[in-house]
Amino acid sequence: MAIPIDMPKLSDTMEEGVLSAWLVDEGDAVSAGDVLAQVETDKATMDLEAFDDGVLLKQLIDEGEAVPIGELIAVIGEEDEDISDILAEHGGDGSAADVPEPDASEEASAPAETTAAPEEAAAEPPSEAPSGDGQLREREPEPVPAGTDAEGRRIKASPLARRMAEEHGIELSALDGSGPEGRIVRRDVEARVEEREAEEVEDVAAPEPAVADEKAFAMPSAVGEGEEAAFEREGISQMRKTIARRLAQSKYTAPHFYLTVDIDAARLMEVRAELNALAEAQDRAKISPNDMITKACALALQEHPYVNASYLAEEGEIRKHNQIHVGVAVAIDEGLITPVVRNADQKGLTQIAKETRDLAERARSRDLQPEEFEGATFTTSNLGMFGIEDFTAIINPPNSAILAIGEIRETPVVEDGEVVPGKRMKITLSCDHRVVDGAVGAQFLKTVRTYLEEPMTLML
Repeated sequence: MAIPIDMPKLSDTMEEGVLSAWLVDEGDAVSAGDVLAQVETDKATMDLEAFDDGVLLKQLIDEGEAVPIGELIAVIGEEDEDISDILAEHGGDGSAADVPEPDASEEASAPAETTAAPEEAAAEPPSEAPSGDGQLREREPEPVPAGTDAEGRRIKASPLARRMAEEHGIELSALDGSGPEGRIVRRDVEARVEEREAEEVEDVAAPEPAVADEKAFAMPSAVGEGEEAAFEREGISQMRKTIARRLAQSKYTAPHFYLTVDIDAARLMEVRAELNALAEAQDRAKISPNDMITKACALALQEHPYVNASYLAEEGEIRKHNQIHVGVAVAIDEGLITPVVRNADQKGLTQIAKETRDLAERARSRDLQPEEFEGATFTTSNLGMFGIEDFTAIINPPNSAILAIGEIRETPVVEDGEVVPGKRMKITLSCDHRVVDGAVGAQFLKTVRTYLEEPMTLML
């Protein structure tokens, strides 16, 4: 029995995936557990495994093509098995079948004038039908369903190609598909868009400047032949799409407010140096200031449960989490990802340091599993290593807060009436006011500050 393979949901924020590479060709035998393809999600590149034995009978999408979750991408079955029913159910090309076949009874009752001779048709007045107000109006031609040609035949095109064609006002029937069995894919639409832009450049002559000086200030409106490109195009990655969607959603639905404290980090750095001297002697992972901040936040979250909560509008509830999972933001080439240190309040500094480095390294190589970057109940973001003194971060939904960490800077401070060298660090808490009130956020920061200024308490 043929088995359809759909685009799976490989992360909690995934809405579509890019099939980055097929690892099995059509006609190849596969066994349960074999990797069929690699799929790029918004967070990582994941392996798509077969769950059954059989033969890969059909690949429905090309490498590099993005399709939504649940879209048919392949079919597995017995050799030479008929899969026409599965393809028909999905429109013959993996997309949902949205254009029904005409009913035979409707064809039988079609108006007789459609088969009349040209002379008779010309002699008849225009076909009219009564309108809702009793007046006669001219019958408008039936619209051609989207994704079909003038004769009503379905055009094979990927969902992404359909969306792009609609956005750019391009008729699918005017394109030649370069995908499997002539299927129209993204590159076909992009090629037509580039052709149209080139045609517009050729057809439109540049106007003469009103005065000679204007030419020096004019920005190029188009790139002509032989000119250097004024910009470079870069496709939007799945990760960047998700960052844009989720953070825009967070910024415009969660009422943010910000609280900043300036922490005395001198003792923090002294204790860190002592711990790292012991770690080096015992060949253990060294501890960073960020590891100590992770631990301080985790302990503070035990005392302030609303900061470790989520506002769930659809469920009509505020969910206070019983476990403390701290997401640590890591910058990678494509954007930002937040590996999660689970149950951070129950782990020692050395274990936090070891886990954080391992997660960060595998995040940069896009080798994390979904369970390693999902489920954070609180998030930290550190830009101190880039010389940033302080900043505000956008809350990572569904968290109710995020802590932005600035650099540890050397600065003069006043102690006992005298100016002496000191080390200071600013941290800023972004709060979702639907869950965290000002006093709650301030009390949480006070607790974090106490742990960091008295760092031996992190090990009690």
